[in-house]
Amino acid sequence: MQSRFRSDRRLTVRMGVTLFLLGLLYVAFVAALIVLLKSWVLVVVIAAAVLAAQYWFSDRIALFAMHGRVVEREECPELHAVVDRLCAMADMPKPVVAVSDMDMPNAFATGRNPDNAVVCVTTGLLRRLEPAELEGVLAHELSHVAHKDVAVITIASFLGVIAGLIVRFAFYSELFGGRGRKDQNTLVVFAAVMGVSAAVYAISFLLIRALSRYRELAADRAAALLTGRPSALASALTKVTGDIARIPTKDLRTAQAFNAFYITPALGSEPGLARLFSTHPSLDQRLEQLGRISAELGEAATPGKAG
Repeated sequence: MQSRFRSDRRLTVRMGVTLFLLGLLYVAFVAALIVLLKSWVLVVVIAAAVLAAQYWFSDRIALFAMHGRVVEREECPELHAVVDRLCAMADMPKPVVAVSDMDMPNAFATGRNPDNAVVCVTTGLLRRLEPAELEGVLAHELSHVAHKDVAVITIASFLGVIAGLIVRFAFYSELFGGRGRKDQNTLVVFAAVMGVSAAVYAISFLLIRALSRYRELAADRAAALLTGRPSALASALTKVTGDIARIPTKDLRTAQAFNAFYITPALGSEPGLARLFSTHPSLDQRLEQLGRISAELGEAATPGKAG
């Protein structure tokens, strides 16, 4: 079913290209590991199992990692009311609604498709945002679900886990089960596996970052157009980004593994490479786009300029 969120052809093309390139990359990666480790059954089984588990259980994994729990309407009636209203406006299925008991103000969506999705907000977000700001944040997350980019980023983000698991297995199998064959050939194979893994991770890292930054701008745009209140989303982004920056970096480390899913990355106040390689565009870029949309909506509301 097609939702009423504004479609984004450039996002669709970027998702397709990213998945195609990542698919080629990981086929080459698995093929290289089969040649190096001489055990195609082991490599293929591990790769397939991790990918399948991530695809089917991504929502549960994310909720468990972020201490989220599903909440019913009786427990959070205001939150459910906002989600109900937005889903009716967007003509899309209502996702499972969850809350994470964290002071860090944030929200994320996950799931393999609109019929199997979860939208989660932290208690810190609920305490800090006004109703209109919360509506903007939830519209942003629902647009990820409607555009299906949440499924793409879920698969893309966790494919790197395959590389880590295989490399770790190779390391320990050679270390503890090598039957004393710690010769030069073993070291060469181990170094080759590490080198291939590092190259795959680096390339996939860059591809994912490029897609992730664009999809965040696309979600901001879709949410602003659906609600008709870009200023409310801009206010929420400003408030959340400012509050996260005041949280000590050591308290954000657990959450940083899921930055690609958040509406705002869990980055501390200290600048560095983390911001350079962030999964999100800068706050200035996001506010600038929302400002343009606000002006466009104002022009559209002026007599003689609708269309």
